Amino acid sequence: MVVRQHRRRGVAMVAAAVTAAGVVATSTGCSGSEGAMADDRPLGDPAAVRGAADVLAEAGSSKARTSLVMATGGTRVTIRGEGGYDFRKRMGRLSVVLPKDPAGADEHRPIAELLAPSTLYMKNRGAGVPEDKWVMLDSTTLADGNLVTGGATDPLTAAELLRAAKDVVHVGEQELAGVRVSHYRGVTDIGRSAKQAAPYAREALAAAARGFADDVVPFDAYLDEEGRLRKVRHQFSYPNQGRTVAVASTTLLYEFGVAVGVRLPPKDQIFTGKIKV
Repeated sequence: MVVRQHRRRGVAMVAAAVTAAGVVATSTGCSGSEGAMADDRPLGDPAAVRGAADVLAEAGSSKARTSLVMATGGTRVTIRGEGGYDFRKRMGRLSVVLPKDPAGADEHRPIAELLAPSTLYMKNRGAGVPEDKWVMLDSTTLADGNLVTGGATDPLTAAELLRAAKDVVHVGEQELAGVRVSHYRGVTDIGRSAKQAAPYAREALAAAARGFADDVVPFDAYLDEEGRLRKVRHQFSYPNQGRTVAVASTTLLYEFGVAVGVRLPPKDQIFTGKIKV
């Protein structure tokens, strides 16, 4: 299968955009020192953060926007996505936009992505894949568990990653897209989250625990008055070709209850050839 050809290089599918874009940043924007915890901040509610995935399942569905900022050395690349997610069916769809080339020309078509339990489907993948074909990846075999491979973190998996939240502090309350939210900050552990996550997410998170450079992940989570996760940002780091790549992954959820239809491609639309990276 295609997946086995890329078991240890899953992140290269998106990480290659760092080299291709050639964008030089004045700052990485991924520093974990931003807004360091103050001793006088009140303790947060770890239970509310850890149960975010369960509350999303009760909410049913929502629209989603994602942002993945990848930084290594003096290079920074931002990949953005937009779509919707059905939390009960654990399925979603995103349109992911890669950065422009150094000359400013937009050479990349948006990548269509379908998210399903343990599986990622990508269309307009390029690199030798026919335009009418989908690439199917088993996220349990990817070195990052599909936390960054698709250029976005699966929204429900992002919530599952909070299962092991600790050192949670309540930063404060604020307005987010017109909604009053509570801002929590803390760290989570990928390996521990894998053990505590819902069955569908365990293997993928276990793969990520083995593949990332650091198992401890700082996060910022924003919950509304009903306990629904409105925004979450994780700060990952993983090794790639001898370098450590810092990744800030942000997911924004809104318009809960919206209809989200996801139709998985039939077998004859799945590309089975070798993928170039």
